[in-house]
Amino acid sequence: MDYRSFGRTGWQVSEISFGAWALGADWGYVSEEDALDALNAALDEGINFIDTADVYGDGRSERLIAQMLKGRSEQVYVATKAGRRLNPHVAPAYNSKNLTAFVERSLVNLDVDALDLVQLHCPPTEVYYMPETFGALDDLVQAGKIKYYGVSVEKVEEAIKAMEFPNVQSVQIIFNIFRQRPAELFFELAKQNQVGILARVPLASGLLAGKMRSQTVFTADDHRNYNRHGEAFDVGETFSGVDYESGLEAVERLRPLVPVGVTMAQFALRWILMFDAVSCAIPGAKNRQQAVDNARTADLPPLSQETMQQTQAVYYKYIRGQVHQRW
Repeated sequence: MDYRSFGRTGWQVSEISFGAWALGADWGYVSEEDALDALNAALDEGINFIDTADVYGDGRSERLIAQMLKGRSEQVYVATKAGRRLNPHVAPAYNSKNLTAFVERSLVNLDVDALDLVQLHCPPTEVYYMPETFGALDDLVQAGKIKYYGVSVEKVEEAIKAMEFPNVQSVQIIFNIFRQRPAELFFELAKQNQVGILARVPLASGLLAGKMRSQTVFTADDHRNYNRHGEAFDVGETFSGVDYESGLEAVERLRPLVPVGVTMAQFALRWILMFDAVSCAIPGAKNRQQAVDNARTADLPPLSQETMQQTQAVYYKYIRGQVHQRW
């Protein structure tokens, strides 16, 4: 495993880290045994950064992480998120009272005295124009409840605006072969500001793993079934906002570019690691094997410049028009 600097925190984080959304909910059922097995396998492979949120399974993901860490001695950084418990999910509710309550709840779920990193969880765009929200986070740092904070965003514009607040340490943003816009401007600005980048939805909800077909069926409790058109939350969270059939066609065009002995998922993750502004990619895993396969991407050699150009050509032809300016 290779490690990269994370913002101005002084942390060195595994460039392949662990996204724990699926351990909570929205990806079909994952047993407690499989969840703990996946987490332990990730740490065995050298992963030292886990991303979760208070709403993943209404705290289940956080509690499983806490349970797993009780049996480990390594230094592991756990990032969680706050804000999506709000109902209605509106900008004025991102206030000190609510954020403090969310943080207190996550402290209990994760069984720690201070949270390593708290991220605003894809708040409405107006929140990035509310200094009082970031002031509330500063107060939580001062109180010793959280060590650092960052944001998880939907849009590049939100990411750029968030960096105006001086204590924002990280930005989590969708970045993958099907969502390439962040690399155009945002990445360079993040490097200048020494802001860490978490590349989320790195496999486009599994599309870029190359195993899905037109006839693939997703269970009723999987967002790839119920959020195809943004019925439950931002459509960009599901298949990166790409039309499913278009995505399948693009995957077939990418398949010949995958090196021998490498899975398509590993290829997609290795593509992300070609960008030095990225601190880590955070693929999910629902079992031990997925966690191991993801982690071992870090051992693969860099992709060639020709492969990178061919990958971009597929994006431009099949995907760009659907997503590039939207997020």
